[in-house]
Amino acid sequence: MQLVLASTSPFRREIVARLGIPFTACAPHCDETPLPGETALDTARRLARIKAQSLAASHPDALIVGSDQVALLDGRQLGKPSDHAHAVEMLRFMSGRTTLFHTALAVYNSANGELQEMVDITRVTLRPLDEEQILRYLAREPDALLCAGAAKSEGLGGALIERIESSDPNALIGLPLFALVDMLARQGMGVL
Repeated sequence: MQLVLASTSPFRREIVARLGIPFTACAPHCDETPLPGETALDTARRLARIKAQSLAASHPDALIVGSDQVALLDGRQLGKPSDHAHAVEMLRFMSGRTTLFHTALAVYNSANGELQEMVDITRVTLRPLDEEQILRYLAREPDALLCAGAAKSEGLGGALIERIESSDPNALIGLPLFALVDMLARQGMGVL
């Protein structure tokens, strides 16, 4: 059975590649706009599921992995910033505060329609940041615009962070790897 990652994210591709299993990465067909009244957890879960299922017709005998991440602070969902100014605004808002990153994972077996889902919640506390620090960070970390909340933890964004509480550090980067290993094993694709 083929393994397919429903993502164009270089960060998610890197995480799945760590498993040493051949896979294909394809762009999913998905509108990532949150629905009115939808919680961050529900948005992340729905988008991961839609991403995985969106590739079923083109990959009829595959395990398709979908993942999505939504950051939440004070009831406000923070996705990827639309531009530099939006990234500055997000980092100002998150400065010195704890944000919850909801990272959803879905594995869809397109051969039999079986779906596995989970959401990992990572608590990230940023250091208090002044305007100059935010601007220097964004000037040196252009990939920050590809990350929820503009905080790319695996790069220079690690300097923004004061504390992380997580059951899987890979989840903050974009995909809960520990859960993926279990989900693949349940579908007969053991990693070890």
